[in-house]
Amino acid sequence: MATVQERLGIVETKVQNLDQKIGHVQDDIKSNHEDIKAQLKTMYDASCSQHAELNKKIQNLESFKMKWVYMIAGGVATFGIVIGHLDSLTQILK
Repeated sequence: MATVQERLGIVETKVQNLDQKIGHVQDDIKSNHEDIKAQLKTMYDASCSQHAELNKKIQNLESFKMKWVYMIAGGVATFGIVIGHLDSLTQILK
């Protein structure tokens, strides 16, 4: 059976090895953290540009739609006025 000093030496060696492994893991985590931050920034920038582009398209569609809605509403109103005053118009044109 090993003496207490030998067993203590073995434990110290294992602790040192664990410290080195923990240091490597910390380095890996730091490098992965930086990579993830860079990827998230790229994704965020892409998302912002896509949202801006979609916003422009939506605004263009809304303005196009409103233009035609007002044109059709104006046409219907004009047609209604003409039909409503058809008797007066026929008397004027005779």
